[in-house]
Amino acid sequence: MKVALAGFLHETNTFAPDRAGLDAFHLGGGYIPMTRGSALIEAAREVNLGICGALKAAQAEGWDIVPTLWAGAIPSAHVTRDAFETIAGEIVTRIAEAGPLDGVFLDLHGAMVAEHIDDGEGEIARRVREVVGPEVPIVAALDLHGNISAEFVETVDALVGFRTYPHVDMADTGAAAARLLHRIMQSGTRPAKAYRRMSYLVPIPFQSTDTAPGRALYAGLAAAEGGDVLSVSLFMGFPAADIPDCGPVAIAYGETQAAADRAAGSIAAAYEAAESEFDNRSYGPADAVAEARRLAAGAGRGPVVIADTQDNPGAGGVSATTGMLRALIEADAQNAAIGLIVDPATARKAHDLGAGATGRFTLGSHPSLPYDAPVEVEAVVEGLSDGRLRATGPYYGGTHMDLGPSAALRIGGVRVAVSSRIAQMADRELFRFVGISPEDQDMIVVKSSTHFRADFAPIARAILVACAPGPMPLSPADLPFTRLRQGLRLFPNGLAFDAEPSRQRAGA
Repeated sequence: MKVALAGFLHETNTFAPDRAGLDAFHLGGGYIPMTRGSALIEAAREVNLGICGALKAAQAEGWDIVPTLWAGAIPSAHVTRDAFETIAGEIVTRIAEAGPLDGVFLDLHGAMVAEHIDDGEGEIARRVREVVGPEVPIVAALDLHGNISAEFVETVDALVGFRTYPHVDMADTGAAAARLLHRIMQSGTRPAKAYRRMSYLVPIPFQSTDTAPGRALYAGLAAAEGGDVLSVSLFMGFPAADIPDCGPVAIAYGETQAAADRAAGSIAAAYEAAESEFDNRSYGPADAVAEARRLAAGAGRGPVVIADTQDNPGAGGVSATTGMLRALIEADAQNAAIGLIVDPATARKAHDLGAGATGRFTLGSHPSLPYDAPVEVEAVVEGLSDGRLRATGPYYGGTHMDLGPSAALRIGGVRVAVSSRIAQMADRELFRFVGISPEDQDMIVVKSSTHFRADFAPIARAILVACAPGPMPLSPADLPFTRLRQGLRLFPNGLAFDAEPSRQRAGA
């Protein structure tokens, strides 16, 4: 089987301050950098990405693989027109130049919005379909946060979504999607498909499959498969996208239409029934620090981990807001750490001063956030790094990163991991690379919502969710939507979106 493989990943927060241009995809920001042709085989080796699992499955099945281009960038506002057209154009051209194909595997996200296109993945699939024709099967691996359009579902032969959040199964999902593609190519028949939309959005931190009700919902997917049901996926949706297709969907594939309909309906019904279970507690900055201090003084071992969820760069945050840093300093927290604070000027100054030096720093904040201000503080430079590291935890899965000149600053009892480039704090190595040992802290603040759980939960005595000011509100009801589908509830058991502004009431 001759199969072309390609990838183009971006999770778009349409309310975020910074857009994703070509440079963002060249850097990767936690993904592998943009890679072409045969170099992709080595770049994706033993990395937790869909393309890695697909390549392993392809080799096991003996495919004649045609790696084209793979690119991914850290979540942000819209992908620029230039970046989208350049990357999508090259993927389509390389697939067209590959000659006759038996199949196409796509590693995508599901929630990409470009400056000129709402449905990024649907458009990529449409263009690929145009060049390979109606007879060549196309299968894609997707993030469970995908905002999936009906048009996208109709264009491809199958979509397979992650089942874990934190996403520790990205490579496994790529392999599952590739095996499904192989089945379709061998049998010569396309599976029946079913698509169901659901009625409410869930805040990102509460979507975790490590906690209820996500754990049970995703366990139900495997139970629904088998017999005449080939594949089932639940996409919770990425709620910070002001597009009509924002929101959760269930998708199933079966040997018969009845089987696909039955499976999709069952998953959609389970999601709807779980609405009241999607609840959790969050804290203001000062209360989070106080509660962490109380828990750290009690029985148990390991740090209390606080998720600075509203500045999560995995959802469009800038990883630079100072609300939680101020709360730590004002509480005179001891044996505490926070990271990453992305501040190239501070990192450069720390390198100029040298390890062991004390200096006056203007730390953190972002020019696009008028409500946030940098912290003016005296700090000791405790550690320095060139920013090169390998994140070996379950989420990043061995990804090599280059965060640029970086440093560990100490402000009283608070250590700050400062970098020049952005990445989600989802791996303990992002503290260690500047000399901070996360295991030895009493409390840790991470710029992440959920992915940090994969590597930090094993050492944490407790996990708290904090809501310091930031560009990604915990509740979707706090976002200024204008284009959602009518009636979509903005929070579990919350108020529904009303397209008529005069009738729109405050969010839940």
